[in-house]
Amino acid sequence: MRYIRYAFLATLGVVLISIALANRGSVTLNLLPDPLAQLSGMHYSISLPLFVVIFGSIIAGLMIGFAWEWMREYKLRAAAGRTERELQQTKREVRRLKGKQEEDKDEVLALLEEAS
Repeated sequence: MRYIRYAFLATLGVVLISIALANRGSVTLNLLPDPLAQLSGMHYSISLPLFVVIFGSIIAGLMIGFAWEWMREYKLRAAAGRTERELQQTKREVRRLKGKQEEDKDEVLALLEEAS
């Protein structure tokens, strides 16, 4: 299984490197479209290689997706926590009731029940 993982990572690395080499051209990213930038006076731009823009977009999309999913699953995690607390409370109650039941019995019967 470890070799399959290494083979997958090597293949992924080769693919990403080939994409980066094929997209080395420089592109200019503008904060706002030109008419809006002239109107607002905020004409910020940066020149980056295209592969940086592509990989940055992929990473940003993954991070947004992870955050969105984490927020969406909050209800499920809260319900699981409540269920776990209820389970622990029920286990404590069962132990307490078994202890009371064994106090009422003979010592010999309690030992036999405990052994089974």
